Amino acid sequence: MDLEAERVVASGDALGECPIWDERMAALWWVDIHGSALKRYEGGSVKVVPLPEPPGSIALRRQGGLLVALASGVYVIGTTEPELLVRPAGHEAGLRFNDGRCDRAGRFWVGTLAEPDFPPRGVLYRVDTDGRATPMRRGIHVPNSIAFSPDGRTMYFADTPRHKIWAFNYDAQTGAMSNERIFAAPHPGLPDGSCVDAEGCLWNAEWGNSRVVRYTPAGKLDRVVSVPAKNPTCCAFGGAKLDTLYITSADGAGLFAVVPGVTGLAESRFG
Repeated sequence: MDLEAERVVASGDALGECPIWDERMAALWWVDIHGSALKRYEGGSVKVVPLPEPPGSIALRRQGGLLVALASGVYVIGTTEPELLVRPAGHEAGLRFNDGRCDRAGRFWVGTLAEPDFPPRGVLYRVDTDGRATPMRRGIHVPNSIAFSPDGRTMYFADTPRHKIWAFNYDAQTGAMSNERIFAAPHPGLPDGSCVDAEGCLWNAEWGNSRVVRYTPAGKLDRVVSVPAKNPTCCAFGGAKLDTLYITSADGAGLFAVVPGVTGLAESRFG
């Protein structure tokens, strides 16, 4: 089934990323990494919150507010200025945080990268609910596509320049990943951000290929959403019924949406 997304907001993002639906506020949040801004879309308008550093990703918190992975560390944003939650001991100068998402148990997974050439210096961290950050994978170019199956027992991850999305067995009790395997090898698009729907299928934004694709739990491509932007970056289900797929993009193309005929899952919250 081929679908086509439409632009809903001319948001002007230099590098829009990490859309998440906040059901408490009935609003969509996302970040503009190179614009150093947090954005919120509700009621047809966009609110922009300037940030002191480039934000790679965000997560909702169970007790309210947001986590935001800025260049220098993971911070909490509430009604005041960002407050540092954790700066991993091994976080090197010249690295910044990129894609991140909470698992079903409330831990925050987030990776780092080195711009502009993306050498394999990045690290994938697991941030536990007490704020401890544990390096789980090293030698990463561009961490992306962090997502979890509805039952929390499968984790997805991509290192974008390698043109592959991996799947892992995931232990929700311990936060351990195991049994690495290739889930999908997108071509010619580069795998960017992802989300999982209520049927357990993975939706992935393909950087450079003007589309978002849906993979079944077996890794079979079964739907394609055309996006009128060269570089879609990430996607998330939102709306009152979680039946709208929102898609962020780069290069000022805007925020896009499509109703794909399936529903998503409520975003997992940190804590």
